[in-house]
Amino acid sequence: MARKGSGVAGKSYTLRVKFADATAGRAGDFPALLGDGANGTCIVERGFTRTPCDLANLLAPETVRAVHAEYFAAGAHFVETNTYQANRFRLPPDFSIAEVNRAGALLAREAAPSDRWVLGAIGPAGKPMEPFGHLPQADVFASVAEQARALAEGGVDGFILETFVDLKELEVSVRAVQSVSDLPILASKAFIEDGEMLAEGLPHRCAQEMASWGIAAVGANCIVGPQRMLDLVRQLAEATDLPIIAIPTPGLPQLVKGQVTYDTNPEYFARAVLRLVEEGARVIGGCCGTTPAHVRALRTLLDASPIKVRKSARQTAELKDRAPVPVMPPSPFREKLAGDKFLTAVEMDVPRGLSIEKLLKGAQKLKEAGTDVVNISDGARARLRMNPTAVATILQNQVGIEVVMHFACRDRNLLAIQSDLLGAHALGVRNILAVTGDPANIGDYPSATSVFDIDSIGLCRVLARFNEGIDLAGYSVGVQCGFTITCAYNPLAADIDEENDRLRRKVEAGAMAIYTQPVFDVAHVDLCAQAADRLGVPVLVGVLPLRSARHAEFMHNEVPGIVIPADLRSRIANAASDEEALEIGIAEAQRLAVHAQSVARGLYLMPPFGSAQMALRVLEAVS
Repeated sequence: MARKGSGVAGKSYTLRVKFADATAGRAGDFPALLGDGANGTCIVERGFTRTPCDLANLLAPETVRAVHAEYFAAGAHFVETNTYQANRFRLPPDFSIAEVNRAGALLAREAAPSDRWVLGAIGPAGKPMEPFGHLPQADVFASVAEQARALAEGGVDGFILETFVDLKELEVSVRAVQSVSDLPILASKAFIEDGEMLAEGLPHRCAQEMASWGIAAVGANCIVGPQRMLDLVRQLAEATDLPIIAIPTPGLPQLVKGQVTYDTNPEYFARAVLRLVEEGARVIGGCCGTTPAHVRALRTLLDASPIKVRKSARQTAELKDRAPVPVMPPSPFREKLAGDKFLTAVEMDVPRGLSIEKLLKGAQKLKEAGTDVVNISDGARARLRMNPTAVATILQNQVGIEVVMHFACRDRNLLAIQSDLLGAHALGVRNILAVTGDPANIGDYPSATSVFDIDSIGLCRVLARFNEGIDLAGYSVGVQCGFTITCAYNPLAADIDEENDRLRRKVEAGAMAIYTQPVFDVAHVDLCAQAADRLGVPVLVGVLPLRSARHAEFMHNEVPGIVIPADLRSRIANAASDEEALEIGIAEAQRLAVHAQSVARGLYLMPPFGSAQMALRVLEAVS
């Protein structure tokens, strides 16, 4: 475990004492520890254009040192190192994490007067951590530990972990720092200021959990300005005896010439932050957009007159009891999954453009034939198609057939994923097939950007959280949603162990049913049924009628995860005509459908070109 030399260790002890004194109301010459403002804002203003700006520790050290010195000259009791993004997930691969962090600590240390402190700044990974995202917790832990070790070697007096949205990632990061250093840790979560969130006491609960981690201070930073942080500070202060951190932005940002800027008067900022001190904040400073001018104005007010710091008595209205929010009823499809009827689902192709008359007519025929649900894909193979929520809504409203909407992670970040899902729910689209999505570079617009903030496993967890009544950040969505969560499975994946593991994780994340890729052999139908049985969830087996020899060869040779038995390919290839080949394909699909009826919960039919007529031919076998 990294420990400091006696001089710096003594400063670290003094930092702990200051925290304790501030909490007990014995702050002496100041009621709160004053930190710096935004390092990145100042470094960019001075002409450094590389991203992340943490690279300036090695590429422009004089600039970084000068920024720290300006903050100390403005009256800051401590500064944060320029290392907020200096982790293995955000730094370019040709830069050493240890070198960037160690240099950041040394530069701040060199600028610090003997009676001031340096806190090592550590931010979130920048990508969602499991179970919602791709990043393993072990990798996040290792990255933060690497940062903390280098910062300690560079001479920091403590650490500040800030702007974390995911409370679990913040806890993992705190544990990582504790694994390599016994220096004080300040932990800060990013909150929105939202009436419902405040009424339900989310900051209060988060502060209580954070306080159990053995850290020196808890609080909030970023996202909101000082006025909107006021109620956050009140709840945080009521939840714990630890010092409360309050590091707001100067206000709402705006985009000017491609740059995010803030236009808030430093004197106004200082007066507003002073109210945070009165309400219980003991560690203050400025986040994105703040400069030495903001810190100077705040220090002037701190020094000007005594501040009436409120005691720890309850200051805000009683928090609402967390009464269960309304529960949305399950969709008819979800109820059918729990029944005994063999289910039929047919995937319909969404045409290019706006003409969906053929789709509507086909869906009407399927409804009349007793099909349970229609599946609508979401830009499959990265092809441009109408938004699936719009198509699903039109089908449900105009045809009256229930829809399972595919939802891909490719085109949306975490914000848009949650926004679009809530919008779909509001429109009555409740059945979701969670898919990761094909990369954009294989489709119509290969230069388009794929997002992939999360994959299908994370998407299942997002949907499950909505069904609990909360979003990923823990904020209430007003109701416990009624999503039916389904997922995809390929029994013939190249790495079947990985595919089975991913299926298990999808079910653990909340998937309620499985849709499989198309299979062309009875034995493969059985593999699908066995995989579902192991996990105790229903499965709809995918069946795709082949229409020609060319179609069969394409599917077998060019589509990953598809295996068509040689005998079937030979029979189709030797057919006297395309009509005869099609009849062979339909007959084989009917045979598989009948077998699926005996071992699986349902049939997932994928007719070529979304042909309702071909689907109806196959469905005759299981009517």
